[in-house]
Amino acid sequence: MRDDIRIVLVGDDGVGKSTLVTALIKETFIANVQAVVPEVTIPPEVTPENVTTHIIDTSPKADDQEVLETELRKANVVCIVFQRVHEHWLTMLRLQGINLPVILVGNKVDLRDDENIPGTVLEEEVVLIMNEYREIEICVECSAKALLNVSELFYFAQKAVLHPTRPLYDARDHTMKPKCTEALARIFRLCDMDGDGMLNDNELNEFQRKCFNTPLQQRELEGVKEIVKASRPDGVTEGGLNVEGFLYLHLLFIQRGRVETTWMVLRKFGYGDDLSLREDYLCPEFDVPADCCVELSLNGYAFLTEIFKRYDADGDSAFCQEELDNIFSLSPGIPWKRGKFPQSTVTNAAGSVTLEGWLAQWSMTTLLDHKQTLAYLAYFGFPGDIRDGLRLVPRRSGSPSANALRKRKKGKLQRNVFLCYVVGAHGSGKTSLIDAFAKKPHSEDYVPTTRSMTTVNSVDVKGSEKYLVMQEFGPYDTSVLQSRKQLEICDLLVMVYDSSDPNSFSYLTNLRKNYALDSLPTIFVATKSDLDYVEQRSEQPPDIYCRELKLTAPVYVSVRESQMANVFQRMGAITRVPASATPAVLLSRPNSWSVTRIIGVTALAGAIRYWWNHVIHSRRKEL
Repeated sequence: MRDDIRIVLVGDDGVGKSTLVTALIKETFIANVQAVVPEVTIPPEVTPENVTTHIIDTSPKADDQEVLETELRKANVVCIVFQRVHEHWLTMLRLQGINLPVILVGNKVDLRDDENIPGTVLEEEVVLIMNEYREIEICVECSAKALLNVSELFYFAQKAVLHPTRPLYDARDHTMKPKCTEALARIFRLCDMDGDGMLNDNELNEFQRKCFNTPLQQRELEGVKEIVKASRPDGVTEGGLNVEGFLYLHLLFIQRGRVETTWMVLRKFGYGDDLSLREDYLCPEFDVPADCCVELSLNGYAFLTEIFKRYDADGDSAFCQEELDNIFSLSPGIPWKRGKFPQSTVTNAAGSVTLEGWLAQWSMTTLLDHKQTLAYLAYFGFPGDIRDGLRLVPRRSGSPSANALRKRKKGKLQRNVFLCYVVGAHGSGKTSLIDAFAKKPHSEDYVPTTRSMTTVNSVDVKGSEKYLVMQEFGPYDTSVLQSRKQLEICDLLVMVYDSSDPNSFSYLTNLRKNYALDSLPTIFVATKSDLDYVEQRSEQPPDIYCRELKLTAPVYVSVRESQMANVFQRMGAITRVPASATPAVLLSRPNSWSVTRIIGVTALAGAIRYWWNHVIHSRRKEL
């Protein structure tokens, strides 16, 4: 909503522009006023719409043309004051390229009888002009001398800016415009909580409470339905108000001059003056410190679960393509088209996205791009502040933000979603590995990875569900390993090699030589263990190499034979205790075997010394 409005009055000499302004301010008629009164500013507390209002009087003289054009370009609404209707000023506005709402102001109606002009003739003239110039919002007849409709004129001018009719209604065809119809139909679907295509009394009352902060009495609800039924019998059924009835109700509001009612509904659901969802509604301010990441909150998971069940039309606990298209019709579309969705998450045998996969996909989206999740929570109609659907969590337990959040939340904050980078040479089996993670059947077809692909699923870690986001990179896509910022957000580096290819492991050792990766928790995975084992052509065998880094030996898996050796559970365990698999941390610790040996040797030397001294001393005494 605007904070202020500029109303500019134009018209021929002597039509009463200045007397209208003074009549509004003085609340009395002043016969002799200056030709152009100075700008008047009305504070918000005395206006019906609670906005600061500036009223600017103008002169039609040629010498004042530049001032007139300047004021028109700063205006929000133009009031054309006249005694007899003509098109000069409307044509002039169009020639100047000024596209603003216009109020036609028929002043001096108290003189109409004296001029012997029938009211029907004026009405016919105005209707013809309004049909020709769609920028005209309304025509107001008034009299500064009789103080008739003076304050109403300026109220309508305010209303034309704050609640414009033009975006909603086609006055020539007497129909709502397509964008208005589309927006209201979407609002209807959001309010239809049980998805039966009807707004029952409870849903109508929830809608009323959300938009106007007050419920309707039962007799008022019945009255609304009777009004619709009188003209649109097909708009009301036993179940309640259907979408046709809902749209017709708003058409009545607009046609009866209550356009602000429809605008209140639209704005409550986030629509701006252009009938698009506002940027501040889709993406409100949500600051994320550098050492934090964003996850769905319990409210976010509950909401996404609820709408999954609402749009699961056949009740099979999975979204087929038709159901996906239905729910995403509330938005610009499926946001993961560039990825391999639904291959990127858990699906059933028919390829439909399960509830598990739905929540996993949104968990991944929130971690990688929380602004996209915020927008889609708004598209789907999240109740209240959409930011309540997310939560901040520290990336590392000892970070400054972790301590601050812990104090604020008064408890331990645990992460639930982790980002894993998956790297390896061509043919190493990266894609098959992460497809197995998403419970996809194994394919023998080899398709080289040419761009980054992301897959998500959950694993059980000590009785707690954690989501692992597997981001796969091709062998030539190493830019992520060069970026310090990208490495800082990685929770686990999964290094994959083909145990049947002698050259596969050396690709990983070369990566570690070329890039600073010791600070990343790391796990080595040897794929294709069902094939013949071959020695790797690398400086050290994989197990020795891992031992030198103080990491566990590579985990041998076979996707084809479904022999996965709990590799994903092991990954989840590492995210829980990342220091247990971080070379930089492990290598900085003292060698536990060396310490033991030192202690053992020291103890043994002490024992020998004691024995020697005790035995020799005793024997000397005997001698």
